[in-house]
Order: sequence, then structure tokens, then C-alpha cells
Amino acid sequence: MKAILTSSLGGSSKVNRTRMPSILIQKNGLLENLKSIWKPDAKVLIICANPKDYEKNDSVCDCLKQSFPMSGLSVSTVEKCDGRNPDAVVDLQNIDVLVLTGGHVPTQNKFMKQLQLRTRLLDYKGIVVAWSAGSMNCADVVYAGPEFEGEAIDPLYERWISGLGITNVNILPHFQSLRDEHLDGMHLIKDITYADSMGHEILALNDGSYIMLDDEKTILHGEAYLIKDGKQSQICNDGEILEL
Repeated sequence: MKAILTSSLGGSSKVNRTRMPSILIQKNGLLENLKSIWKPDAKVLIICANPKDYEKNDSVCDCLKQSFPMSGLSVSTVEKCDGRNPDAVVDLQNIDVLVLTGGHVPTQNKFMKQLQLRTRLLDYKGIVVAWSAGSMNCADVVYAGPEFEGEAIDPLYERWISGLGITNVNILPHFQSLRDEHLDGMHLIKDITYADSMGHEILALNDGSYIMLDDEKTILHGEAYLIKDGKQSQICNDGEILEL
């Protein structure tokens, strides 16, 4: 299996409040590297984050159907898997590219468990492409940092949950926009993420940064920060790569 786990993949943008297809992100060689492993006329399956949000799922799928060819990635089929067709993952070995979308991490994680996706991926030979929550859920043990109001103060909210086991890296996406965010009266990074990083390593990625997994190597591309034991340090810049 090969994988590209991103903070943001691109592929759509809002024009007059309507989501429209666009080219995938090219920063830090993201699109170029994806092209290098893409199979011609690929069969693509999208695993949606919320199995019940049919309107959003249809919109994401419709955009990617156009975005991939716009980006120079040839496809034969682009289908989605949500609550309407969970059996779409049964024949996963005939899928060339598995796309894991962004959304609410625990919601997507629960759906992935219903699909038995971790087990199905054990002998998968294709490509996994993910962004945001999808990238986070690729970890063996996932850091599901609080996102919605009430989650940070809920004693029953689980911040560490089992994931797909594709990587041991815990990704925190969209770091450039989370630096000054607050949740439940607390600073999201300094009060919440730093505390959660005690005894853990969290890789904070800006949009345009990503990790690429191939032949048991994990290569970081672009600006990123390591959050560990309550401290933060920059470990990579845009235009640079780092083997993790």
C-alpha cells in the first residue's frame, strides 16, 4: 500500500456560496507526487466522513469526479461509500485509489469500524489518499482532539481511539488556522493540545503539507510542527522534506 495523508487535498472551492470543483493542491509537490503513483484510468472509492450526510457526500463526490481529471489524474470510475451503500468496500481489492474525506474524526472513525475497514486494508495493494479527519483516522491509535463545543469539557469524550493502523503518526491538520482558536473557554493548542501531548507525539500540519508512505518509509513534505510533552517545535519548512 502507498498513501498520501494531507492536511488538505483541495479539489473544490466555494464560488458564491456554491462548492465548485478545482485543481488539487500543488504546494510542496503534492499533486506531482500523487501523479507519480496514480494508476491510469483509476477506479476510485471515497469513504465519507458522515454516513448520513448525503447532501455533503454527494457534493464531495461530484467535485472530485471533475477535480481529478482537471488535475491530470485519469479515472474510470469515482464512487462513494456512505450509509446508503456500506457494501461498496466488500470488493476493495478492485479499487485503485481509496479516498478518506475530512469531517468529524469520531463520526468517521465509527463508520470505518462499521465497515471493518482496518481489516479490509490489511492486504490492500492500492493507494490511500486522505485529508483532515481521514488522515487522522489512518493512525494506529488516533488523536481525536476536541472539535465541537462541549467536547473539551466532556469527561466521557474519548481523545485516543483505535484507527486504521496505516501509520503511527498522529496528524493535527489545518494548523495555520487553529493556532488562535478557542474551544469551551480554552485555547485550543496551548490549553488542550499541549495537555493531550503529554507522553505523545502529534504532528501539526499546515494546509499544503502532508506525509507520504511508501515501502515502509514515511516522508514529511512541507511546513510542520512536532507537539510533544506540552512543547512545540518546527521540524520542517515549505519546500523541504524530512524522513520520519
